[in-house]
Amino acid sequence: MPNQLVAQFTLAAENVGAEVHAIADQQELTAYLGKRIDGPLLLAPCPSLERLDLPQVMEQAGLNVVIDNFREQGAVAVAGLTGANFGIAATGTVVLESTAEAVRIATTLPEKHFVLLDPQKILETADQAVPLLHKFHQQLPQAYLAYISGPSRTADIERVLTIGVHGPSELHILLMEGLSDDPMER
Repeated sequence: MPNQLVAQFTLAAENVGAEVHAIADQQELTAYLGKRIDGPLLLAPCPSLERLDLPQVMEQAGLNVVIDNFREQGAVAVAGLTGANFGIAATGTVVLESTAEAVRIATTLPEKHFVLLDPQKILETADQAVPLLHKFHQQLPQAYLAYISGPSRTADIERVLTIGVHGPSELHILLMEGLSDDPMER
């Protein structure tokens, strides 16, 4: 079933404009990012990403990594990188606990958002997320949860679909096994 969920998730995410790629390790992640960004990368604080020692690995590869001063750097950053709490296969949605301002800035201000998701944390439907939502409410009653399906889009302007007006114009979902199997952790 996990391979079927990954395939279903990938198809649904691509149908709403996201790019989905399997990434094996930090080096492959760094190479992927290096080909797609030219400028500052906001690296939001996420436990699963911190275990990978990404700032050091990415800086050694020549990427311009920003780990603080997000308010100042958010306006000039070309991309943001976050982890995800879980994904929903039916809609290709990634869900992030985004209470921390740094996470909200990394997911909304830069033109490109890269999100790492452990494929083990893909649920089949949104209904399966209800117990997790209850758990979030119990543990973090003031938490913000962001459901992200594809790049930012709006049709507010003369009913013409426009990408990237209210957030990133690109969403890259990077599936990396072994990040974290805990949906309460990004």
